[in-house]
Amino acid sequence: MQNENKSKSFFPASPSLKHDDLKEMLDTNKDSLKLEAMKRIVAMIARGKNASDLFPAVVKNVACKNIEDPNQLIRASALRVLSSIRVPIIVPIMMLAIKEAASDMSPYVRKTAAHAIPKLYSLDSDQKDQLIEVIEKLLADKTTLVAGSVVMAFEEVCPERIDLIHKNYRKLCNLLIDVEEWGQVVIINMLTRYARTQFLSPNKNESLLEENPEKAFYGSEEDESKGSGPGPEEAAAPLAARRPYIMDPDHRLLLRNTKPLLQSRSAAVVMAVAQLYFHLAPKAEVGVIAKALVRLLRSHSEVQYVVLQNVATMSIKRRGMFEPYLKSFYIRSTDPTQIKILKLEVLTNLANETNIPTVLREFQTYIRSMDKDFVAATIQAIGRCATNIGRVRDTCLNGLVQLLSNRDELVVAESVVVIKKLLQMQPSQHGEIIKHLAKLTDNIQVPMARASILWLIGEYCEHVPRIAPDVLRKMAKSFTAEEDIVKLQVINLAAKLYLTNSKQTKLLTQYVLSLAKYDQNYDIRDRARFTRQLIVPSEQGGTLSRHAKKLFLAPKPAPVLESSFKDRDHFQLGSLSHLLNAKATGYQELPDWPEEAPDPSVRNVEVPEWTKCSNREKRKEKEKPFYSDSEGESGPTESADSDPESVSESESKSSNESGSGTSSEEDDEEDQSDEQEADEKKKGKSDQSEEEQEKKVKKKKKAHERKETSESSEEEGSASDSSSSESESASESEDEEEEEQAEPDTWRRKTPPSSKIIPKTKEISLLDLEDFTPPSVQPVSPPKVVSTSLVTDLEGLTLTDSSPSLLSPVMGPGKRQELLHRVAGEGLAVEYVFNRQPFPGDPHMVSVCIHFSNSSETPVKGLHVGVPHQQPGICIQEFPEIESLAPGDSVTAIMGINFSDSTQAATFQLCTQTRQFYVSIQPPVGELMAPVFMSENEFKKEQAKLTGMSEITEKLTLPDTCSNDPIIVQRISATANLGRIPCGTPDEYRFAGRTLTSGSPVLLTLDARVAGAAQLTVNSEKMVIGTMLVKDVIQALTQ
Repeated sequence: MQNENKSKSFFPASPSLKHDDLKEMLDTNKDSLKLEAMKRIVAMIARGKNASDLFPAVVKNVACKNIEDPNQLIRASALRVLSSIRVPIIVPIMMLAIKEAASDMSPYVRKTAAHAIPKLYSLDSDQKDQLIEVIEKLLADKTTLVAGSVVMAFEEVCPERIDLIHKNYRKLCNLLIDVEEWGQVVIINMLTRYARTQFLSPNKNESLLEENPEKAFYGSEEDESKGSGPGPEEAAAPLAARRPYIMDPDHRLLLRNTKPLLQSRSAAVVMAVAQLYFHLAPKAEVGVIAKALVRLLRSHSEVQYVVLQNVATMSIKRRGMFEPYLKSFYIRSTDPTQIKILKLEVLTNLANETNIPTVLREFQTYIRSMDKDFVAATIQAIGRCATNIGRVRDTCLNGLVQLLSNRDELVVAESVVVIKKLLQMQPSQHGEIIKHLAKLTDNIQVPMARASILWLIGEYCEHVPRIAPDVLRKMAKSFTAEEDIVKLQVINLAAKLYLTNSKQTKLLTQYVLSLAKYDQNYDIRDRARFTRQLIVPSEQGGTLSRHAKKLFLAPKPAPVLESSFKDRDHFQLGSLSHLLNAKATGYQELPDWPEEAPDPSVRNVEVPEWTKCSNREKRKEKEKPFYSDSEGESGPTESADSDPESVSESESKSSNESGSGTSSEEDDEEDQSDEQEADEKKKGKSDQSEEEQEKKVKKKKKAHERKETSESSEEEGSASDSSSSESESASESEDEEEEEQAEPDTWRRKTPPSSKIIPKTKEISLLDLEDFTPPSVQPVSPPKVVSTSLVTDLEGLTLTDSSPSLLSPVMGPGKRQELLHRVAGEGLAVEYVFNRQPFPGDPHMVSVCIHFSNSSETPVKGLHVGVPHQQPGICIQEFPEIESLAPGDSVTAIMGINFSDSTQAATFQLCTQTRQFYVSIQPPVGELMAPVFMSENEFKKEQAKLTGMSEITEKLTLPDTCSNDPIIVQRISATANLGRIPCGTPDEYRFAGRTLTSGSPVLLTLDARVAGAAQLTVNSEKMVIGTMLVKDVIQALTQ
């Protein structure tokens, strides 16, 4: 009976209390009343009654208790659940909970509050003003756990309020390296857009780009005022007189603090830093990202796809920074199709006159792939290379014509389409190719290919006047069975032949137009009616008929084969919009650079008096093994060349946030006096401590002599500043710094610079982000470990092979070549010869001897080299000006040219007082190297390193005129500037040299032991040079 009474009270027949009473019960402070109200609400829901108006009161009672829980995880979870309830009626409760959580003692709860802000904003956008206040409060938070989340909330709610970022900019830059990876990506993307609105473009005046190294990290207001934009008078001044661009210190702070993140394990972080450098950094510094992006190509295919999309866009404008990593974009057979096509895009963008032979050789291999889409993309890439590089256009065209005999119909069809585009550039020179294509109409069945052939025949029918009518006859027979795109081109061909050769094609044209008039496709029917009225003269359409030739046979511009990534850089790299090449929802446009720099003082933060501390306290803080909340004192965020005062100021709690930290002269004097007192205290220590320090120094010095790979104390000191160093290395570096401070000045002066230990050559890896240029191949002398007396005793004895050394040229200067004919030069004749002597100004340059002769009747005055045309990779050192050259006289001058290991011609102006002559010097490949001497064992070791793709072998037959040693050596030496290497095997010849620019070894071996037959082998890292050298040597030996 008692249980029955309880059940009746729990499920009353008619609830005695209304909803208002239940709300009052839920709002009381008594738990018993709240519990009773909750039971009645559950009972109402169980009976199917509507209790939705009580939902806010229930949520408030459930959430409030958990939000006030002592456990931070429960408080954060309660806020997360509350913010996930998508009911507008609880918005006020959610707002109160977020405000309370934003002031919570736990950074984890504050982070959850930042996550809840976008949820509330999407539920009720009217709360924006209150949410901005919360965001402003959380942006001032100094913990790394909150930084990424609040910046994400800022991006979602109020990305236009950049004034909220001003005061927190420097703090975010300094905290960036310690934020979690997700937060790093968000912060970097936000700071990229912020920097585009607050700083000037570093590439605006590229020729005047320089930085002031003496300027303090955060300049004073006077320096900032001096750096204002140029006035109208300065703008009108010559370019050389303008004030050079000086990068804003805050701009440099962002670039320097994001650079270490290129070593991050997260591909998203590396990609974010890469896009930041691409959009913000000077062109001279953008190359730092190339190595990191290439490293990401070893990751999963999904990551490769995104990275290659961005690399394809970068390589269009910044081709040079990816050229050293060309081999990294070679395609593997295991790559997915989309990865193959993207790598193909990058290879095509990186192709230039220097590496095009290697690229085309790769493409030739790709054409044999079983992936048809990939093969089609390769053929299109060959067409783009032929369009961009005119020197290989004929080679590519001939290669595509050879593909027309391929068994695969898709390969043939794609080749026809590309050939059609290439022929439009020089149609008069390729009449035979058009005839060959006309014969393929019987075999090719792909509609696009057939249509392309018909368009070519119709457009250039004057080049094939006999074949074109016969092609029209064949197409008229099969007109009804053709595809629509082919039928349209048949109508066009008939119209063009009617206008140019109406006697033979008049009846055929009428027949084709009659068939098309009743075709099922209305486009073909309309085209037939339109064409008939246009070309066939009639009483009503006479006016149009007179202009029919101008309409059909008008010259058409050649198509431009461009990359599909050409215009994608207007999207921010790394974004979804860039990936899709369409503006995605929520995408924020990348702002343009401002014309004038905004006021940099908005980022200055006033330092409260109570946070200032003396230099002694700062030094104590520096000795602590951990860092404070401001976290700006981590090594990567400090400048390595800053003075001690600026370093100590940057390590204080709030000076990282202030840019106006200019101190008075009195403060400087106090700092100096404090430092002097500290030095006196150090000097006042016992003699025993000084002796111990000196012993440590001596021990360390001996250890450095024993170890060849030891690092200098300066490098260890800088390593101790980096945040990624281990605690042991940090403590060792601090001890070394103290020992260096204790060293007497006389000891430092006596120590010669040559006493530094030379470290071993460091291996190049993708993680060494400071080494972005390949190391020059230079012999490194081993450390001196033998006494001088022993060296003199052993002088002249060589038990092992010595390192290769440069030789004087084996052959003298070759035959003179004409640079300027005396008729074109108005009596001035100029010849040149490669004298094979080291150029005195620069050993990397080819020395060219210029011979001037004046055959006119007047003296030639002011002979000099004008402003050379700036060619990529080519540098010219002019000869001294020749004041006057009398009639009949001759004079010789020496100039140096750095061809950058390529046979590209160097073009420059040869000027007199009255005339300017454009001339060019193109070097044979054999003049791009210098001979070196090495022993037979060294030659074999070097040859063993250069195998595989670095080895080129060709067989040849030596004529009777080239059968003895002197002739063979003379011809090879005349072709290539190489030194002969001794060889113990008869009828085997070895030559060695190094390229002048990069120092890459070039090894040549001729094996003539078999009578009449010989084998020529060239080993070189430069495959293009090796290929061309083999060709030239074979030509010299067989002529």
